[in-house]
Amino acid sequence: MSRIGILTAGGDCPGLNAVIRAVVGHAAVRDTLVIGFEDGFAGFVEDRSRELFPDGCGAILPLGGSVLGCSGANPFRDMAGGIDAGLKTFKKHDLRCLVVVGGNTSMGTAYAAQQAGIATVGVPKTIDNDVAGTDTTVGFDTAVNTATEAIDRLRTTAESHDRIMVVEVMGRDVGWIAVTAGLASGADVVLTPEEPIRFQRVVDEIKADLRRGKAFSIVVVGEGCRMEGETIQTGMEPEGKGAFRLGGIGHRIAAMLGDATGLETRVTTLGHIQRGGSPSAADRILATRFGIRAVDLALDGPHGVMVAISGGSLIICPLQEVAGRLKYVDPSLLETARAIGA
Repeated sequence: MSRIGILTAGGDCPGLNAVIRAVVGHAAVRDTLVIGFEDGFAGFVEDRSRELFPDGCGAILPLGGSVLGCSGANPFRDMAGGIDAGLKTFKKHDLRCLVVVGGNTSMGTAYAAQQAGIATVGVPKTIDNDVAGTDTTVGFDTAVNTATEAIDRLRTTAESHDRIMVVEVMGRDVGWIAVTAGLASGADVVLTPEEPIRFQRVVDEIKADLRRGKAFSIVVVGEGCRMEGETIQTGMEPEGKGAFRLGGIGHRIAAMLGDATGLETRVTTLGHIQRGGSPSAADRILATRFGIRAVDLALDGPHGVMVAISGGSLIICPLQEVAGRLKYVDPSLLETARAIGA
């Protein structure tokens, strides 16, 4: 019986369990045993693992999060002997390949593993939708639906009280959630990390609405946005190790808008609500398609690639071309937002 491994690296998102279920189910059809590693690459190098079977994964499809746990740790970079420990685990379990379900950074780690002699296949997941080489990622659709529903709800209270509602959504370096949820909810202003915030333009748009008799506004801002002329994003340094923690741009914008327009402002930071909960139907289907294809690649090759989708069809991208690259919002989508005044 062949053996493959699977881990969920980076942050959690809806649809991870759907990928796991698909991998385990299709592997069984192909007479292959799946070894699941806990907490991403950290659990892989430490060999915190368990065997996964279809009977135990049949009911996890609608569950959020990951039954294997998630971690953004990169022991290949941060731990002395991390590569050697990973190779030891890989050989100990006699794995044909390791399926890495992860985002932009995790695909880079998967590529490092491939270079070190650990055969890998990537599955792209992240609510940010910033992984290069694929039209969309597992988790993105659910996050957009969550953000859109929240903005719809905020619109009713904004209209009732003649307020500016500033909604801060996730998006460290790209504005896919901000733009798509903003478009879907009919937001008045959409601000994304791809472009610096020209504050006076925002004020002018809101005042123009006021002159037309519209006494409230919805402003959607990606958490990674910068003000024009600034080079540092809004956030704080975490205690100890860790990435710069974003957050607070929504409160900055709201305070400035209140002063500039005289309107009452409120801020809602959606935060991790966007990453939790049951995956949408679209994410469940995408995760299942990705998982099945990943098993076939793990067993038949080629390795060192990522499953992706383009124009509705599954494709593969070399990890070398994915690692270290970001997929920014399609300019045509930004033009669509601008065309309706957002």
